[in-house]
Amino acid sequence: MSDLTNLHPDVAEIPDPAKLSGPVSTHRPRILLLYGSLRSRSYSRFLTYEAARLLERFGAETRIFDPAGLPLPDGAPTDHPKVHELRQLSEWSEGQVWTSPERHGAMSGVMKAQIDWIPLAVGSIRPTQGRTLAVMQVSGGSQSFNAVNQMRVLGRWMRMITIPNQSSVAKAYQEFDEAGRMKPSSYYDRVVDVMEELVKFTLLTRDVSDYLTDRYSERKEDAAKLEARVNLKAI
Repeated sequence: MSDLTNLHPDVAEIPDPAKLSGPVSTHRPRILLLYGSLRSRSYSRFLTYEAARLLERFGAETRIFDPAGLPLPDGAPTDHPKVHELRQLSEWSEGQVWTSPERHGAMSGVMKAQIDWIPLAVGSIRPTQGRTLAVMQVSGGSQSFNAVNQMRVLGRWMRMITIPNQSSVAKAYQEFDEAGRMKPSSYYDRVVDVMEELVKFTLLTRDVSDYLTDRYSERKEDAAKLEARVNLKAI
C-alpha cells in the first residue's frame, strides 16, 4: 500500500493459512519439567512429578531436570555438566512445565537460575523459541499468583507460547500425602486441566513453530546482510 512507506514489501509476507498445515509429527510430544526447590520434602517437586504422570497419561514423553548441583548463573563455564544437561533437555523439548514455590512473594532463586542458564540463542539454535509452556506454583499460605505471573513474563521473554491455564496450589503441605502424591481436590483437578491443555497446544503448534516465529524484522535484517555480501562480491 502506498501509505506504508516504511514497509519493505519484499519481506512483508501475507500470512498463509496453508503454511499452518502440513506433515504432522507422529512421535509423542516431548515435555521438559523444571521445579524450583532443593528441599528433601519439596512440594514443587511433588507437583512436578504429579504433572509428569498426567502428561504421560495424555500421551507425552517427559523428562524432569534435577536442579541439584546446578551452579549459579555465570558462576561456572557453559560446559559445566549440569548446564550442558539443562540446555540439551531444553533443546530436546517441544514444551515445558515450570513449577516454583513462592518465596518472599516471588519465584524461587533455584527456579530463576535454571531459566537464566537457558539462553535465548546458542549460535543458530534457540532453545526455547516456539515451545509451549505451562506454569505452576505452590504456596505455604493462601493462594497467590506472584510466581506464575513472573514466570509468564519470563516465558514471553524466552519467546515461548505460554498456555492460558495455570495452577497455583495454596497451603501445599495439606495437598500431598506422606509419599508425596497429590490428594484429590479442586487443585488436583486444575493440574489435570493444565497438563491436558499443554499437550493440546503442543500438538497444535510444534510442527509449525518455525513459521509462527518467522518475523518480518528478522527477514528484513537477513535480506540486508545478503545484499551487503552480494555488493561486496561485486566490488
